[in-house]
Amino acid sequence: TRADLRPTIFLGGGTPSMLPLPLMERVLAAADAIIPLAGAEVTVEANPGTVLGRDYLRGLRALGVNRLSMGVQSLHDPTLRVLGRIHTAAEARESYGDARRAGFENINLDFMFGLPGQDVAQWEATLHEITTWDAEHFSLYSLILEESTPLFAQVTAGRTSVPDDDATGEMYERAIELLGAGGYAQYEISNWARARRLEGAQPTPTPQLPSPTGLYACHHNLAYWLNADYLAAGAGAHGHIFPQRYADVLGIDDYIGRVAAGRMPVAEITDLSVRDLYAETMFMGLRLNVGVSYAHFRERCGAEMDAIYAAELAELAARGLIVRDALGVRLSERGRMLGNQVFEAFV
Repeated sequence: TRADLRPTIFLGGGTPSMLPLPLMERVLAAADAIIPLAGAEVTVEANPGTVLGRDYLRGLRALGVNRLSMGVQSLHDPTLRVLGRIHTAAEARESYGDARRAGFENINLDFMFGLPGQDVAQWEATLHEITTWDAEHFSLYSLILEESTPLFAQVTAGRTSVPDDDATGEMYERAIELLGAGGYAQYEISNWARARRLEGAQPTPTPQLPSPTGLYACHHNLAYWLNADYLAAGAGAHGHIFPQRYADVLGIDDYIGRVAAGRMPVAEITDLSVRDLYAETMFMGLRLNVGVSYAHFRERCGAEMDAIYAAELAELAARGLIVRDALGVRLSERGRMLGNQVFEAFV
């Protein structure tokens, strides 16, 4: 539930590691005035091509950053070039080692599958390697082709190709298998974490349904999946304070100009209904392996799940897409592969 969440500060949405340390210190000092850094999960996203050098990483750690999220994406240099990434696989390995030596004890690594020219064997080799790195957390995402990108143009013109749905699905299944064998628990559709080694830690309910709070789970993202409220600041940032969602202006100069003039930099505000609250609590929470507990739905929405979604839940259970028990509702193995069909039932 939301009560289990740690306070979080997340610097992302681009490459914040390009900021020099004095500017990073100013940003974190401003954040500290709202959410004290002490006791918070403080994450900085980083491109391996922008954080080479232990001095910068030591500086981040000294400023109170205790979690690093590195966008490696691939360990295949030709693929990295196709994706427009500025780092090489060797630089990614070096940056990860530097982060360890700089004192980071909680590191996430982002990887993608279903990439141009990638096959199952290449993906398996990547998985075998990264499980030996002993990172605390992995986020693995299937490539989504965006129409406005150069890669989309290359694929539609036939200059490059991407794996078909069957191959991409097999890659996902291999990730579940190999990361599980490597000691990582999948706690969300795209996220895996190692167990925390803490004295007095409670055992997870079952090996198949680990509690995210007993893992190196990303509490910032857990807040999204638990449909919690969160503040956002920065060009293009999105925040959520029920009953509203807001988006800041996209242009950096526009954002700075508005703040300097004492004006709110918000470009758009979306009003949310109680039905939106119900729906988002369900389809966001069902991304978690533990699913949505009846207690969480009641606490967040002020209503009983069955009073709102009895018909939808009965149909999804009959189709074998969800599992219900005394605690709540979660995706079945089949439902995990067809998640969007489940989520659409609540929209």
